[in-house]
Amino acid sequence: MSTTASKPITIRVLKIFTLLLFFSSLSGCGYNSIQQNDEAVNRAWGDLESQLQRRGDLVPNLVATVKGAADFEKETLTAVVEARAKASSVTMTPGMLSDPQAMQRFQSAQGALSSSLSRLLVTVERYPEIKANQNFRDLQNQLEGTENRIAVARQRYNGAVETLNFSIRQFPNSMTNSLLLKLKPREYFKADETSKALPEVKF
Repeated sequence: MSTTASKPITIRVLKIFTLLLFFSSLSGCGYNSIQQNDEAVNRAWGDLESQLQRRGDLVPNLVATVKGAADFEKETLTAVVEARAKASSVTMTPGMLSDPQAMQRFQSAQGALSSSLSRLLVTVERYPEIKANQNFRDLQNQLEGTENRIAVARQRYNGAVETLNFSIRQFPNSMTNSLLLKLKPREYFKADETSKALPEVKF
């Protein structure tokens, strides 16, 4: 009687022990840490995209304010509007972060927008009436703050990518990744070559 009753209990204990052993082995081989690092990259990318979107949202108001000034260079404004449209059309999902070509296209579009905005702000220096405009000063301050937040978000994203890429290359995590997760290394967010060039100022 007592032997029959103890069998289900023994089976349950064995199942629990097996589950504990299974989860313990997953933790030891890096399965959980790789998943955690993967999510950290996705979150960091979302934060970076949010700041880039904030910059894109500021552009129409900035252009409208500058456009109100007489004889302001139309080609400078046109370049900003076109760069914003292109930057908005090139999107990246977390699933595309391992695609070097997709990342390059995204960075190139964002870099072109940064470059055109820099040229716009430099050009405005020649227009005292625009610089004195309170709306323009407010927008300029918001834009500068956003650029700083973009820089911080970019650094955090690259830090998260470094952690993930290292974790899937590290042994024994590399075996876990190749057998179970099959995650590819994520691409770093690099400065676009065109954005490194200083805007040319002509007086």
